[in-house]
Amino acid sequence: MGAVALDRDGQVCAATSTGGMTNKRYGRIGDTPLIGAGTYASNRTCAVSCTGHGELFIRQVAAHQVHCLMAYKGMPLQEACDEVVLQDLVAIGGEGGLIAIDTAGNIAMPFNTAGMYRGFKKSDGSGGVAIYR
Repeated sequence: MGAVALDRDGQVCAATSTGGMTNKRYGRIGDTPLIGAGTYASNRTCAVSCTGHGELFIRQVAAHQVHCLMAYKGMPLQEACDEVVLQDLVAIGGEGGLIAIDTAGNIAMPFNTAGMYRGFKKSDGSGGVAIYR
């Protein structure tokens, strides 16, 4: 389960928990407890929460990489998230996705699997939920 939020003062936050992967290796440590891999937030750019094959999200430092692409390359949120999920992770065999919000309230929820449970709610009352594309 992951959540990202933007408050009325423009501050972002991210929270990520995990149920783990079925038949995971004993003693495995996933990306969830590693800040930058499975979860990251910076008031400079965005908040990110990831889900998927944690070991590969760790290798990519996936959540922090979204921040870096925005902060250092000037990419908008969606483009940065797509690069990490649809290119960088795919290149090393990583499956999963992420949810993210930037300091302007833009939302991105890319994934490279058949589906990903996701939803959003905005202060204007709009929202949505989805599993598949």
